[in-house]
Amino acid sequence: MTEVPELPDYVFPSTSPQRPEPSVRELAEIPAVEVITRAAVMMMSAAAEKLGLSEDDPDESPHRDLDEARRLITALAGLVKASAEYLGPHAGPVRDGLKQLQLAFRESSAFPDEPGQGPGEKFTGPVW
Repeated sequence: MTEVPELPDYVFPSTSPQRPEPSVRELAEIPAVEVITRAAVMMMSAAAEKLGLSEDDPDESPHRDLDEARRLITALAGLVKASAEYLGPHAGPVRDGLKQLQLAFRESSAFPDEPGQGPGEKFTGPVW
């Protein structure tokens, strides 16, 4: 029999018998800018893991997967471009994080993409 995975607290409202006392706010109470920022941070963290940046030697990371990193960075770039006007003071740090991931991807690639063709660059333009 397959075991049911544990789901995050936000999946179940406070009336759920499975989670009578939620440890996080309900989604309806969280401002959109916070949801967007959290999503961006999660995508940045996942991309960094897929680039192997959590290891002393990224090339030796068991989690390194440049194809997955490309997808995450591209999705993050789309999110940042679509939501930049709503992010306010968070826009700068999120853009900086995205750029650093794009540069790390280029550095990690055995055959770097042409300028403007790297992950997310269709949204951000070429990254140097």
